[in-house]
Amino acid sequence: MLLSELEERERRFKLALRAGIPLLVLIFLVLYAVFFQDEELSLTLTNKFLIAGIVFITIYFIYFLIELSVQETLIDQTTQGFNQKAFIHKLERYRPTSLVLLTIENLSTLNEHYSIEQIDHLLYTMVHKLNHIFKQHGLDHVFIGRLYGAEFVIALNNNSEKIQSIMEQFIQENKTIHDIEVDYKFAIATHTGGDFKKLIVQLKDIIAAQRKEISEPKESNVIKNTEEISQIETNIITAIEEEKLLLSFRPLLNTRSDQIDIYEISVKLKSDTTGDILPRVYLPVVNRLGLGRDYDFILFKHVVDLLPLVDETIAFSFNLSPFSLRDKTFQNKFFTYLKEKHVDPSRLIIELYERKTHHNLSGYLKTLNTFRSKGVRIAIDNFGSSNASMEYMKHFKFDLIQFDRDYVTKLDDVNTYAMLTSLVKMSKDLHITTVAKWVDKESQKNRLKALGIDYLQGFGIAKSITEKTLIDRYN
Repeated sequence: MLLSELEERERRFKLALRAGIPLLVLIFLVLYAVFFQDEELSLTLTNKFLIAGIVFITIYFIYFLIELSVQETLIDQTTQGFNQKAFIHKLERYRPTSLVLLTIENLSTLNEHYSIEQIDHLLYTMVHKLNHIFKQHGLDHVFIGRLYGAEFVIALNNNSEKIQSIMEQFIQENKTIHDIEVDYKFAIATHTGGDFKKLIVQLKDIIAAQRKEISEPKESNVIKNTEEISQIETNIITAIEEEKLLLSFRPLLNTRSDQIDIYEISVKLKSDTTGDILPRVYLPVVNRLGLGRDYDFILFKHVVDLLPLVDETIAFSFNLSPFSLRDKTFQNKFFTYLKEKHVDPSRLIIELYERKTHHNLSGYLKTLNTFRSKGVRIAIDNFGSSNASMEYMKHFKFDLIQFDRDYVTKLDDVNTYAMLTSLVKMSKDLHITTVAKWVDKESQKNRLKALGIDYLQGFGIAKSITEKTLIDRYN
């Protein structure tokens, strides 16, 4: 049985005692006053009604309090673990030394393909299996709580190495529950004194960094613990306040002119204490702290300020958040600064990468058209990696398409090559410029040129260069 279930039973029993004992005392006193003050016991009709009324009120009052206690329960009704409110209270009271955040990465997808009853049964079973595996390892006093739909927190007093192995064992043994495949991620915090709510948010940042690690496997320095992310958070705020960006420039080769005329920009934040901070580390923190628009505008200004220092034929491609683009204040600052600097807007290429179609697609497309109407070019990155990119293509004419890297790295696969061929043809018919990245080999370069790809980027074309090298090259 879960610790939450035991505590809930104990809480209800104590509540019943607290409600029942005073009423029993009251009943005794009333009965004593009515019956036992006289020598003879007389059960008149009035006395019978009085007794019945007291008993009814007592029973009703006890059940009313129990029902009220159920409404204020410690229990999450689906999993029988602690609910969010009760769990945070437990953390603040018991001060555990270790905290684990476990997320079900594919829960939203599962909700679309299974019934509510099946998903509830899955979550209930998962929590009880999690509790069971901790007990197998001799850990009985484990708090398991549900924060939101797919987020679960485990609190206990134990070292992180043992917890790490337990969690890995749990995931290995429970990849499938009730014939439903489950995708997990987890992060562990130790020495958890302090603000538990903030600690949980930091664990979310670590899991977000894990997701980015999968999509960007070449960059390996991922945050490992909450102590590190606390330091990084401070450094991120400082870097944004001081506008300390470290830009590198990936050359894109124009296959028609055989010249470099576009540079794709990648960004890191400078830090004097922790070293350069990667996007997959700082972006979740930036977004959580509400600094996304500030960061995007700092990047935009930096790019605009660079343009006069290079040839007029050079354009820069860089990523801006859709949340910033949709913000009216950000738009006003964007266009005002562009006008002040007298820069040709077509030299700016804003990259978008969205895994899901925006819920207000028509409104979002109007936003993109606002930027295009001013001359700014719009590119969609990782095209073909999700259904969202094709959905956008139906309703919006992009200036550039950057194909997902699988189309380049798996050129030898017959199906992949056929799909890329059809996508290139579609792009040509729509007069959209095509870009293939991750080109590392001469054979890839030749085949992509033969397909009619407009731009190539990768180590097989040219290595990234620093901002200083870029300026020196054109001055």
